Amino acid sequence: MCRLQPASSGQEEGSGRITVPEIARRLNIGRQAVYAMLKQGVIPGLRIGRRWIVTRHAYEQWERTCGMREGAGLTAPPEVTVLN
Repeated sequence: MCRLQPASSGQEEGSGRITVPEIARRLNIGRQAVYAMLKQGVIPGLRIGRRWIVTRHAYEQWERTCGMREGAGLTAPPEVTVLN
């Protein structure tokens, strides 16, 4: 699902927040899908009333890792030593 497109140039670029329409463009999905992902906690965001606040830093970190959180169950198997 991690389909990245180059960031669009525009007024939103310099702010500390990213808008839902910009996220939708970058992921090539609809706005309603972005809202669903925010509601499910897939995309990091904070809901205040009816508004979603997504910081550019948190979103870009999520985008770089394709949404994988640190310690998401991907640990190295324990080493086993066999004694004869």
